[in-house]
Amino acid sequence: MVESEAQGRLPGIAPVSVVDIGSNSIRLVVYEGMSRSPTVLFNEKVLCGLGKGVALTGKMDEDSVSRALAALHRFKALSDQARAATMYVLATAAAREASNGPDFIHQAETILNRKVRVLSGEEEAKFASLGVISGFYNPDGIAGDLGGGSLELIDIKGKEVGKGITLPLGGLRLSEYAGGSLSKAQTFARKQLKTAKLLSKGEGRTFYAVGGTWRNIAKLHMEITHYPLHMMQGYEVSLEAMMLFLEQLVTARDSREPALQAVSKHRRSLLPFGAIAMKEVLSAMKPSVISFSAQGVREGYLYSLLSESERRLDPLLAAAGELAILRARSPEHARELAEWTGRMMPLFGIQETDEESRYRQAACLLADISWRAHPDYRGLQALNVIAHSSFVGISHPGRAFIALSNYYRFEGLHDDGATGPLAQIATPQLIERAKVLGGMLRVVYLFSASMPGIVKNLTFRKSSSPDLDLEFVVPPEYRDFAGERLDGRLQQLSRLTNKRLAFRFE
Repeated sequence: MVESEAQGRLPGIAPVSVVDIGSNSIRLVVYEGMSRSPTVLFNEKVLCGLGKGVALTGKMDEDSVSRALAALHRFKALSDQARAATMYVLATAAAREASNGPDFIHQAETILNRKVRVLSGEEEAKFASLGVISGFYNPDGIAGDLGGGSLELIDIKGKEVGKGITLPLGGLRLSEYAGGSLSKAQTFARKQLKTAKLLSKGEGRTFYAVGGTWRNIAKLHMEITHYPLHMMQGYEVSLEAMMLFLEQLVTARDSREPALQAVSKHRRSLLPFGAIAMKEVLSAMKPSVISFSAQGVREGYLYSLLSESERRLDPLLAAAGELAILRARSPEHARELAEWTGRMMPLFGIQETDEESRYRQAACLLADISWRAHPDYRGLQALNVIAHSSFVGISHPGRAFIALSNYYRFEGLHDDGATGPLAQIATPQLIERAKVLGGMLRVVYLFSASMPGIVKNLTFRKSSSPDLDLEFVVPPEYRDFAGERLDGRLQQLSRLTNKRLAFRFE
């Protein structure tokens, strides 16, 4: 008997897996399928430390190799169990540089029954940059991917990438070159980065930080600053704040700091060296902000395999549309809301940027994903699902806007304890616009009953009456929808926007 496709999975796509053989860790990630914004089905890593000793001996440590090969046996079994139709295997610095690298690759290919693609430094930089492009909307800056053995740097503008460079500044390698001395590591890193001429073009732009050690620095920064949203993708820190924090990490003497427990013990020892590498990069580049990326070489490689039309898709709207298919009563209705609210916003004096328009559309696509929850908790469930989903192509303030819009849509146009943490992240303007959008949705849902076909026939228009600003025009065939609850919702929106509103049933 063949198992039917789970209803919570997107139809028409098959899982794919990527095995990433890095200098510090080996990771298996199984994705739901090849798409613009792929969802992770399974994710596991083993910290093997293949790059340990390569800088000094030219060889990968035999114990690390044994652990890595054992992990690959498990990863092959897991990939098969997850029904992955295709497996891609990538290897980076340690495997390409070690004298025993070819033998290790041969054994890995035998275990996995797949060809291993050993990436050059330039290819690593390219796929890391494509990972950033896949995860950020219109990125502009320099991406840096810090692994265990190397640091790749590459310039990005929109979907265009420059020629990448690779430097021997990975966390493991830097600590070994310096013999554990932080001062020697800093001197070595500074000398290496003098050759990175592309950094001079990054002043005032964004530095996109990729790689496990740098993500752990961000994680630690979140813990210490009590940041309310522990979401790595798109987490931003100003240059001044980041430089101060990196200096504290480098000079810290007490590794028992409670916040450090958020970082794995193995990664903890590399944090000061990762901090030195980032500090020297930022000193040379002088970006305006540091943005952390959860997307890297793996995601960039999959992105490179998509068709040109798929690569052009907006990752946020693609993911929101997929979630609407999986969880909304009517995805078509969600798309109608996105179009309708775009037409209505200017009537309330709201002119959106491209970025704000994207966020509003995503909020509409996600406006009905919590309908199966108990009525008392639909707003809270929507807020939590949106705030904590693995969306890409979105800033943290934008994520807060989308989550708050849908909370207000269910719970009313006011703030309470549930909205407080996200309100710290969103700007006052975004909070106000989230309420306006939530207020609009509260009105039109009372017409549509979450089904398509009605919303597109409704409209606000400027009123000729001196007592009104806008009329909500309703065609005569919808006259029976009139009622006290509908009037109450419209007046909530009226008070929020300081617009005199009334229904006009024609």
